[in-house]
Amino acid sequence: MNQGIISYGEAFVDYIAQDRTNKLYNTYLGGTTINVAVGARRLGTQSHYICKLGTDETSQFIRRELEKESVNTDYCMESERKRICSVYIHLNEMRERHFHAYINETPDEQLLESELHEKLFENAFLFYFGSGTLFHPTAFTTTKRAIQLAKHHRSLIAFDPNIRLKRWDNLESCKTNVKGMLPDVDILKISEEELLFLTEAATLDAGLQIIKSYQIPYVFITRGEDGAIVFYRNEKIIVPAEKVEVVDTTGAGDAFMAGLLHCFDRHGIPKTADELVFYTKYANKLGSNTVKTLGALTTE
Repeated sequence: MNQGIISYGEAFVDYIAQDRTNKLYNTYLGGTTINVAVGARRLGTQSHYICKLGTDETSQFIRRELEKESVNTDYCMESERKRICSVYIHLNEMRERHFHAYINETPDEQLLESELHEKLFENAFLFYFGSGTLFHPTAFTTTKRAIQLAKHHRSLIAFDPNIRLKRWDNLESCKTNVKGMLPDVDILKISEEELLFLTEAATLDAGLQIIKSYQIPYVFITRGEDGAIVFYRNEKIIVPAEKVEVVDTTGAGDAFMAGLLHCFDRHGIPKTADELVFYTKYANKLGSNTVKTLGALTTE
């Protein structure tokens, strides 16, 4: 039986402001796909991470931190030219995050299609990716090939667009590339704002009707403090979140996704609405726990 997840993306170092003056920063391992890989591993799910790393100290920091978390990095490739992207995250008066700046010195240093190892895909239960590998043509091609390999070996495909418009040249290419992936997806996690952006719908219900056309088996719409909605077999199921004091919202969606993937891996494909509610309540709990502290990594 296949087990565990493969997470493919780009590694980041997050510099998160210590307070709303946004002058002093704490340093964290970052990037949505890294957060999910680490979060799922902390919950007990076997995790592999694949990306392109450099040989400098920042890249070695990434590898060391992943290895500390017992995330397998054997299939990460290295390039002497690669430099890890830095993300500066500011906080507003409500301590909500704002992605202030991305600094990427080597945008063309991407994992190549030829650098994927089919052996890795032979036993994985889930392949997970985000939109961070869709705006660069090389990474886009690699993503498509990884999906092909995952499907060939009967893995589920999980996708969280996690759209950051500052990384895209224009809105239309973002919409086109993200929507182009949806027909291959088994599990979609998307925020309400992202759903409305992609579908160009005026209401949530209208957006759900549009997303229905992609025939995605499991759709989860996150709504921050209002919890999440599960869209399953044309039924909309509202799953509230517990109320907590928010310190930092960074990584809440990643913790939610880590919890979902862990449930799919641990308990199997849900066959009823009740099972999906159970999975979503668990994911909501992890998201709520994450916002109680600084940083983006999942805690149970």
